[in-house]
Amino acid sequence: MPRSGTNSQGNSYTTPGGSNSNSGSSYHYSNSNGSYYYSNDNGSTYYNNGSGSSTYTSPSGYVSKK
Repeated sequence: MPRSGTNSQGNSYTTPGGSNSNSGSSYHYSNSNGSYYYSNDNGSTYYNNGSGSSTYTSPSGYVSKK
């Protein structure tokens, strides 16, 4: 069962909560400024700044920015 809450910066989080898993070490942050961040069990990460720009890092370290 995922746990969720709000950290000291006012950002909400869910753990586990990666986009590809509901268990393990994944987590998901929804930030108060509209941005959000995923860290997935496979080692990949995804960040969206809430303004249309995003960065994806693959498990092998490849970085893709949009």
